[in-house]
Amino acid sequence: MYFSASKLTGGYGGVNIIEDCSFNVNKGEIVSILGPNGAGKSTAMKAMLGILELKNGEVFLDNQEITNFKTQDRIKLGISFVPQIKNIFTELTVEENLEMGAFLNEENIQNQIEKMFDLFPIIKEKRNQAAGELSGGQRQQVAIARALMTNPSVLMLDEPTAGVSPVIMDEIFEHILNIKKQNIAILMVEQNARQALEISDRGYILVTGKNAYEGNGDYLLNDKEIRKSFLGG
Repeated sequence: MYFSASKLTGGYGGVNIIEDCSFNVNKGEIVSILGPNGAGKSTAMKAMLGILELKNGEVFLDNQEITNFKTQDRIKLGISFVPQIKNIFTELTVEENLEMGAFLNEENIQNQIEKMFDLFPIIKEKRNQAAGELSGGQRQQVAIARALMTNPSVLMLDEPTAGVSPVIMDEIFEHILNIKKQNIAILMVEQNARQALEISDRGYILVTGKNAYEGNGDYLLNDKEIRKSFLGG
């Protein structure tokens, strides 16, 4: 697998939030990490990014072990992360946000910006507007576009549809499907489990910090026990 983690164990203040968690995602694939509140989903993602110090476990990118790499070094290798909150510069314009995202991109920045405007047409219309004035869905599109400015091979999304309406959620998921077509590995933490599985190639369900279930999206959607426990019947 292109980006993988094996037996991750760690937490905060000596208390383990995740224990023996394993995940993997290939290029051109969407993989969701799901589970109830407090299951350790975002913590697992932060562990893979290097934000969380691990007690045990290994992380690999393209067959290279990066377990001891600092977060900034993982980003330089092509991993991009969109946090759930504080993921844009509200006082800067949309275009300035994209420029800030291109700090590792040595290619023509303007060409990359135009690619983002093609991918997210609504933010092209708002290119000169302060990002803080945008709607929640538009802000999220700016955040994802900014993360893509470095031409990453891995895109990590923490709750990309948090706080948006069902219509906007569908739009964001459609954008994520389009990003997948660029042969990017997408790892996504989501609370909207059913909708996330509908666009995911595979998924993992965490319970109390441990892998409880895993499989392709259709399997997880249609398993009766999983539907009853995690998908609302």
